[in-house]
Amino acid sequence: MRGQEMSKDKILVADDEQSMREFLDIMLKKEGYKVSLASNGEEVVKLIEKDIFDLILMDIRMPRLDGISTLKKIKLVCPETIVIMITAYASADTAIKAMKEGAYDYITKPFKVEEIKLIIKNALEKQNLQKENVLLKQVVRDRYHFENIIGQSSKMLEVYKLLEKVAPTKTNILICGESGTGKELVAKAIHYNSPRKEKPFVTLNCGAIPEALIESELFGHMKGAFTDAIATKKGLFEVADEGTIFLDEISELPLMMQVKLLRVLQDREFKRVGGTEDIRVDVRIISATNKDVEEAVREKRFREDLFYRLNVIQIKLPPLREKREDIPVLAMHFLKKYSEELNKNISTISPEALRILINYEYPGNVRELQNIIERAVALESSQELTAQNLDSYLNGQLPIKKGSIDLEIPSEGIDLEKIVADLEKTLLLKALDKTKGIKKRAAELLHINFRSMRYRLEKYGLNQETDSETG
Repeated sequence: MRGQEMSKDKILVADDEQSMREFLDIMLKKEGYKVSLASNGEEVVKLIEKDIFDLILMDIRMPRLDGISTLKKIKLVCPETIVIMITAYASADTAIKAMKEGAYDYITKPFKVEEIKLIIKNALEKQNLQKENVLLKQVVRDRYHFENIIGQSSKMLEVYKLLEKVAPTKTNILICGESGTGKELVAKAIHYNSPRKEKPFVTLNCGAIPEALIESELFGHMKGAFTDAIATKKGLFEVADEGTIFLDEISELPLMMQVKLLRVLQDREFKRVGGTEDIRVDVRIISATNKDVEEAVREKRFREDLFYRLNVIQIKLPPLREKREDIPVLAMHFLKKYSEELNKNISTISPEALRILINYEYPGNVRELQNIIERAVALESSQELTAQNLDSYLNGQLPIKKGSIDLEIPSEGIDLEKIVADLEKTLLLKALDKTKGIKKRAAELLHINFRSMRYRLEKYGLNQETDSETG
């Protein structure tokens, strides 16, 4: 029983017997459904033209327009509406005909009340699940639109152009890039912008599965094929049929499995572990690696023929340090995301914090930037993300590029004195932070004498940082 809570599900009951209509009306309303009634097929057609019903419970024999004819009209007007047929004349032929025309189920009079309740409940739950899946797929597709891969640097614009060209094709793709550059995000963007977007996207991290289990994961197994095979199981290739399989860290795939994967790529078929039947699949393969696969090929750790099969088109994702112009927009994106998630009112990043973010090396790439912003947002107490909380994450590392100075001078020129002053001030603050405010030790870190240290602190108004000279 649903109790007194009203359901949003709307049911139309159609039967030429008044007593049956009244009985079903009372029973379904008690269950919490919104109920409408019709006495013949023509009334049903008029009602579905005015309103949308989640489910129609309809007698197969009615005057003016019989149940089968009415069912055909229902499926033309509102194909998603569930139709359950009722009849006192049990006939296998009629049942088959109704199911062929799109009926969800078929019950005969007299029926048990609990039975019809269960059939209706299961039918509506299945329909709601299908609707949720459609909405979820739409959300996923929206999330992985190309424009949602953030970055407007010249290198990322080149990546976008390539993605738009390769997404509609069946071609196998190899994505290369350091850890944290967003290889899986790009793989999903390709899938969800391809003709396969309604089909599965399946992921396997080749470096995370024990060698003994990889074959079973990829190709499935039969019951009893090995000790823990207590039931027959589909592999990821079978699950991904007509869709895409993403093989992350492909360079970690053992040589024996490389041979078996090559066969699948050549023949588009495989056998489950312990099985004898060939299973044919249509799967697009997108691979990814953070290693130099060509070097692995030269060293005979990766099969050359498999490499050429996977590397039909290669997409190289640049590390964050090579597209620094994307850092501010990425940082603001993550700031907005985590401010909302952590219920913080932080809307800006201070100039000093932004300088630190732009000049940091990011060995962990975009993923590391994301983690830095999330941590800083969690610690921040003001409405602006400050350098202090970034410093606490970087643990005393100098947040400047190797080589200290970017020698590229833009066409509009630079403010040399300001750049030098900013760099000097940043290093002074960093040295003081590392020595907990002890100026003498900070001077030693910077390889300057104490008098020079005091002069520079006074120059930038930094004496207030600490009154400690030697600790």
